[in-house]
Amino acid sequence: MTTYSLYIVFILVALFLISAIRILREYQRGVVFTLGRFWKVKGPGLVIIIPLIQQMVRVDLRTIVMDVPTQDVISHDNVSVKVNAVVYFRVIDPEKAIIQVEDFYMATSELAQTTLRSVLGQHELDEM
Repeated sequence: MTTYSLYIVFILVALFLISAIRILREYQRGVVFTLGRFWKVKGPGLVIIIPLIQQMVRVDLRTIVMDVPTQDVISHDNVSVKVNAVVYFRVIDPEKAIIQVEDFYMATSELAQTTLRSVLGQHELDEM
């Protein structure tokens, strides 16, 4: 084996090892899949995964502030009202957030909009 090919092999091995290292912050968790199947939820710090075999999805555990778009709501006494809202939420179980819901951020947004319209539609304008 020549010196040139030895350098190439060394560089490829180094790149492979570097791609296996992930660093998660204190407020993040990693949901690791091995060949598409759930394997484990990894905590903060240094995480080593096997490239091409394992994949990791990062989940933020901090409180997320989401602005609910302006909703046109018809109150119980048939008055049209435009309402804004803010939703605060955080992920408790990263495994369920990734596996059981396709996009938990979008699902929370849609649920907040639907609930806002439903709840305010039951009240009269004076109560709002």
